[in-house]
Amino acid sequence: MNEIEQLRQWIADSDNIVFFGGAGVSTESGIPDFRSTDGLYNQQYDYPPETILSHTFYKSNPKEFWRFYRDKMLCLDAQPNPAHIKLAQLEQDGKLRAVITQNIDGLHQKAGSRNVLELHGSVHRNYCERCGKFYTAEDILRTTGVPRCTCGGPIKPDVVLYEEGLDQDTLERSVAAIRHAEVLIIGGTSLVVYPAAGLVRYYRGERLVVINKTELPGTGADLTICQPIGQVLAQV
Repeated sequence: MNEIEQLRQWIADSDNIVFFGGAGVSTESGIPDFRSTDGLYNQQYDYPPETILSHTFYKSNPKEFWRFYRDKMLCLDAQPNPAHIKLAQLEQDGKLRAVITQNIDGLHQKAGSRNVLELHGSVHRNYCERCGKFYTAEDILRTTGVPRCTCGGPIKPDVVLYEEGLDQDTLERSVAAIRHAEVLIIGGTSLVVYPAAGLVRYYRGERLVVINKTELPGTGADLTICQPIGQVLAQV
């Protein structure tokens, strides 16, 4: 039995699957993985993305933060790819219990997934730091400089910046989903961003699947498929 057939069989046999994904899930939708820093960043910005997307930088250099954020993080024209669509379908079929994602692009919801646990927040939610008023990503794109609320307070995206802690409720729900899953599929993540990457150790099942362009040593995976995740899930 080849890898795709094995995955297909495990999915067919289970109604308690959890998916844990990262940036590689969205690269097939044209959203760049800023970890693989391309020349464009170096030409346009004086700081690496990790520095710009930190709490310290957001506070000390908000104008430059927002320039990068609007330019690189708000990919609102991106559409779900076959990976997002298949995961939404598996949930609809009563097989997939949760999507746990490190992505902030909202593409899982756009594809129709309902139980999405966003470890790092979402670009689609923005709040005034003074009064709490809500703003959409489209609202942000219509602003220039540092966006301000109607009350005059600064607006902050509901994304977890470097140096900030993850939302405790989202974290606990993710741990519970992984702990109770029969099949855990890890896709499109290098498992280097903590604490999110540490969630995998809570898995107690016997069918751990890794779908990633490169191998992830040390996961103890029962099945590893080194192909783009959209191509793989389109076949199951």
